[in-house]
Amino acid sequence: MSKIALMVGSVYGGAEFVAEQALQLLTEKGHDAHWLTEATLDEVLEFDADCWLLISSTTGQGDIPDNLFPFYLELKNRFPLLPTKQFAVIAMGDSSYGDTFCAAGRQLFELMQELQATPVAPMLQVDAGETLQAEDVALPWLAEHF
Repeated sequence: MSKIALMVGSVYGGAEFVAEQALQLLTEKGHDAHWLTEATLDEVLEFDADCWLLISSTTGQGDIPDNLFPFYLELKNRFPLLPTKQFAVIAMGDSSYGDTFCAAGRQLFELMQELQATPVAPMLQVDAGETLQAEDVALPWLAEHF
């Protein structure tokens, strides 16, 4: 099974709840999954996971939440190429916000591709306008791809 690093961007706790459920599911499936809270790039690289799972809500005008933004900036500024890593992104948003819907997740997904990591699957977009409990969409998606 895979070693999975989980990084989360959350404002009101929705993405954190999905992450808690994801961690439980991945562990039950036999993966060595760890949630690296307030992760730094060095910490994530030292953990040496096979796969990075990024779960993020979108805030403001399509921004990455404050608790994940420093990691994103460090990743973007240091730009470590990751051709041996896989990744997956669960993006949470509300489609009523138009162009900024799941924009944080899109930024994360695009950066990981630029870093040459391989996506496990296309980015999952969870629409709060259609789904009251994001885990109802995220957990089946995780079970299918992990």
